[in-house]
Amino acid sequence: MRRFIFLISLGALFAHVEAQEPTFSSNTNLVVVDVSVKDKSGNVVPNLTKNDFEVLEDGKPQQVSVFEFQRLDSDDIQRRPVPALRRPQIAAGQPAAPAPAAPKAAAATAPRPVIRFQDRRLVAMLFDFSSMGIPEQSRVQQAALKFLREQMKPADLVCIMSASTGPLQIIQDFTDDRDRLEQVIKSFQIGVASELSQLGSNGDTTTGEDTGTAFDADETEFNIFNTDRELATLESASKMLAPFPEKKALLYFSSGINKSGFDNQASLDAAVNAAKRSNVAFYPIDARGLVASAPAGDAGSAASRGTSMFSGTAQQGLRDTFNDSQETLSTLAADTGGKLFVDDNDIALGMAKARDDISSYYILGYYSSNPKMDGKYRRVQVRFTRQLDAKLDYRSGYFGQKEFRKFTETDKEDQLQQALMLGDPITDLSLDGEIDYFRLARDRYFIPFSVKIPGSEIALAKSKGAAVTQFDFIGQVRDAHTKLVGVVRDYIKIKLAEQTAAQLSSRPIVYDTGFTLPPGKYSLKFLARENETGKIGTYQTSFTVPDLAPDQGQILKTSSVVWSNQRQALDTSLASAEKKNKLIESDPLVADGQKLVPSITHVFRKDQNLYVYLEVYDPGLNSSQKPSVAATLAFYRGKTLSFESQPVRLEDFTPKRGQTLPIRFQAPLSQLAAGRYTCQINLIDENGRRFAFRRTDIVVLPPAKPAATGQKAG
Repeated sequence: MRRFIFLISLGALFAHVEAQEPTFSSNTNLVVVDVSVKDKSGNVVPNLTKNDFEVLEDGKPQQVSVFEFQRLDSDDIQRRPVPALRRPQIAAGQPAAPAPAAPKAAAATAPRPVIRFQDRRLVAMLFDFSSMGIPEQSRVQQAALKFLREQMKPADLVCIMSASTGPLQIIQDFTDDRDRLEQVIKSFQIGVASELSQLGSNGDTTTGEDTGTAFDADETEFNIFNTDRELATLESASKMLAPFPEKKALLYFSSGINKSGFDNQASLDAAVNAAKRSNVAFYPIDARGLVASAPAGDAGSAASRGTSMFSGTAQQGLRDTFNDSQETLSTLAADTGGKLFVDDNDIALGMAKARDDISSYYILGYYSSNPKMDGKYRRVQVRFTRQLDAKLDYRSGYFGQKEFRKFTETDKEDQLQQALMLGDPITDLSLDGEIDYFRLARDRYFIPFSVKIPGSEIALAKSKGAAVTQFDFIGQVRDAHTKLVGVVRDYIKIKLAEQTAAQLSSRPIVYDTGFTLPPGKYSLKFLARENETGKIGTYQTSFTVPDLAPDQGQILKTSSVVWSNQRQALDTSLASAEKKNKLIESDPLVADGQKLVPSITHVFRKDQNLYVYLEVYDPGLNSSQKPSVAATLAFYRGKTLSFESQPVRLEDFTPKRGQTLPIRFQAPLSQLAAGRYTCQINLIDENGRRFAFRRTDIVVLPPAKPAATGQKAG
């Protein structure tokens, strides 16, 4: 498995417990590489010296200044006491804090750093309570206690982290004090954040009964639906562990990671890459254990009616849902050199196997001879100085630091182009996106793309009493053969009054564009950069434009469904670039000078209206060549119907759009209790004797607190 970490200055390495406060040079870049050396039989090769290794960066030899061998295969050697830790806490989703500035009295040459945990195995336990129901939380608590009592070895140091409704927290830093670790595990409150868990024990999507639970507001709307939030948690955990140059095993307890449809692939890549840079291997452990699904469902979900529950399609659907929740966990483990532990009720055994997966290794460190802060990729090569019949495994490169304010306009443009082509996505700026599709002609579809950026992450420059910021956007759409079929290169400049600028701490900014494509499979990579700080965010996903040609038998064909809480006049859009007439003319979300703005995150407030838009294509016709389609909108809380609208009947096609029926709903949310709902649109084609339904999960928050008047930010 490949391991690599990049640290700024010696302040990021912890000195030995007996040492004095470390001195360091603020302009020194220390690069640390963990190197695994194994023979043909897979056994660790010990007793090598610094002179047996040569390190090159971009082909240039580097002087090895740090050399340690972490001996983890023997538990009878004398262990050093664990020194007290002093390092800053990092909130979930935030980058690692920089190393402290160098004291003025620091020596010109920094002393050789000392590996903090010599011959120790570092194991971090991350309990993601927001992804687990009450049974799973209880199961992992008991398994963790069993591991600590019966299977923890003398070489082990354990760190305990937890994630629920708030930021990721380190509850206990690395220690070998079993009593303290047991005390922390026992202190967990079973049931915390379990209402956010989307999967029941049988893989069925369920939210249970109405508990009246309220959700936090502001930027947390980006974190309510699990996939990106859980990946951001893992990325943050990796950054928290980054200051330790040793290998780390991160045991991640969850009930799977669910996919919402248009998940940001960049979030997955960012979590994996953060782990690689931090020498962290993910070992996901499915807290559900061995699951046997009953055809009619278990006690946690209502059964289907009739004999449909026993059909192969229904059972395969349940199994596919369950397997999909483990797919992302499998990717995280495989890409970081860890292992996935599923379908086993002995969770403690999986923990022991994960711990034992880390074997002895070498730590090499050098001070990079390249002082440039250009943010470019630097290739690292480690090789033997003499002939050895052994295999080297290590992380082969890193990205240098950058200072955005010194970039020229050419540098900025080059940076965007290079970032677009990188396999390592940049995720300093949080992005959430939505891709929809609407049929314009038999072989032509309009694909609107909207991206949402949290206002809390935007640095606003003050100029003459107004706040100003500028964004650059760049993106590419490629088909199944990687052929470039669509591009976007745009920018916006946002000028805000001070009152509105203050509201950005709790309101996002939305940017939208669109493409015209034929049916097929595509991939999108989109970057946004905020030009005051240079923060870049990446949104990456694959999507399919279905072929909704007229000859499809008994299928009632529909477009995407857009869920929104905002209609906005085109001439007052906060974050719109220069208007493109072709896009406006093709966009079905634009009508009467107003645009329906997709919610993207599907998070609404009780004092808002819910707007819904979709289209039905080629419905059946009566003898007068007229369609007749009835539609209703329903809200479910778990399996309980909370609200259903009166039927809407559609009998007129959209002009110049062929056989297209537009369906619009508007529903006030004030009568709904705060919490999570499943919204379902029921469609009946009375002439064609066909029906369909479309559904999505939404969250309703309490009303917004009174604030100063100002223009909404999206």
